[in-house]
Amino acid sequence: MTDLSTKYMGLDLRNPIIAASSGLTDSVENVVKLEINGAGAVVLKSLFEEQIMMDIDEQRMNNMYGSYDDVENYIGFYTKKHRIDHYLELIRESKKKTSIPIIASINCVSASEWTEFASRIQEAGADALELNMFIMPSDGNYEGADIEQIYFDIVAAIKQHITIPVALKISNFFSGMANFAIKLSETGISSLVLFNRFYRPDVDLEKMKITSSHIYSNPDENAMVLRWIGILKGKLACDMAASTGIHDGETILKNLLVGANAVEVASAIYKNGMGIIPQMLTDMTNWMKAHNYNSVNELIGKLSQESVHKPMIYERAQFMKYFSDVK
Repeated sequence: MTDLSTKYMGLDLRNPIIAASSGLTDSVENVVKLEINGAGAVVLKSLFEEQIMMDIDEQRMNNMYGSYDDVENYIGFYTKKHRIDHYLELIRESKKKTSIPIIASINCVSASEWTEFASRIQEAGADALELNMFIMPSDGNYEGADIEQIYFDIVAAIKQHITIPVALKISNFFSGMANFAIKLSETGISSLVLFNRFYRPDVDLEKMKITSSHIYSNPDENAMVLRWIGILKGKLACDMAASTGIHDGETILKNLLVGANAVEVASAIYKNGMGIIPQMLTDMTNWMKAHNYNSVNELIGKLSQESVHKPMIYERAQFMKYFSDVK
């Protein structure tokens, strides 16, 4: 019998497919459906740092003045507070009604008072916390090292408040990617998720305005993920999860083979429905049987840079025919 179970961040997963943070994971009903359809774990839709800070400001202002008199401010604060309360309830109810790991998520860009809120997430029962982090290097007054330090500051602040596993979902926009990832892994985090996907601007020529484009990922985007997971496998002091461009069972297998412990999927579920998960699992099982693999753990890292005969293939910047058929 083929064993698809694996460990990720110390958590037991029945299979490596994690439903990524998205609108698909913003309700207990959907979390239950994702479990029924075979997801190994779920990352709840992200709370944003500014939502948490709004709640903190509300508490501070109420302590100072008793209540809000300005109707507009009151409505704004109430709305934010309601979202946070709803999020904690989402964690509690998801834990009650499912048996798979429930991973909370916060989208953050600074190390400030919001980090104290992480303890409330842990108290609500979350099995782990994923921090979705991206600081746009658009300010010419900041050097790369300044931006990287913010990541370390956030991790240090979070670790003061919780004991559950912490994952960082990051981009590949770092000048010294390998060095930075290794140093992050040594901070006590449990996983790096490679990579997060951002809002992509476009231009509407007829309406003369900035719009969004390519909301969903496409399979080609997974190449960058494969490269970096393959390079980093064996060098990090934490697990890795693959994210972006994972649309079928074959791609999941590829990411496991280069070194991922798990994969996060969202766009494929949006496009095909939750039924894509059992199809992915079936495809994985069939391939593993055909190639005489009994468990997922036999696959992880088998084709990482440290394991292949020609490791330089991972570092080629330009295409050469010599490398087009690497064994």
